[in-house]
Amino acid sequence: MVTDVWAELLILAAVLAAASVVGVLYRRRSGVLRAKPGPVARLSADDLGAPLGSTATLVHFSSAFCQPCRATRGVLGKVAGMVTGVAHVEVDAETNLDLVRRLNIMRTPTVLVLGPDGEIVRRASGQPRVADVVAAIAEVRA
Repeated sequence: MVTDVWAELLILAAVLAAASVVGVLYRRRSGVLRAKPGPVARLSADDLGAPLGSTATLVHFSSAFCQPCRATRGVLGKVAGMVTGVAHVEVDAETNLDLVRRLNIMRTPTVLVLGPDGEIVRRASGQPRVADVVAAIAEVRA
């Protein structure tokens, strides 16, 4: 009987430890702009329904009831206002399912940083920080 209690406590501790590790890894990856792996993908003004920026375009996939999407809108709008030639385009994921499927968008917010030719150079799932977005744009300029 006592052995069963200790075994159950040990299992509970292991589950809590595993959940904590998964949670920490999830938080560390959320909002980080990463280089786009795989084949080169490009988006055009027709795909987005808006013109591309002359320096870079920040594409923000959002949904109506997504709280982090509102904060991301503010971050990307701020960066687009600070850096000349940068456009911010918000795409409603629910009404653009073909584009969402084509780009394998799994959650909102998802942010894509496009070069002046529409090539996807960076991608983030979750809310990015202003400094990370500015650094990604600087990399596009280089």
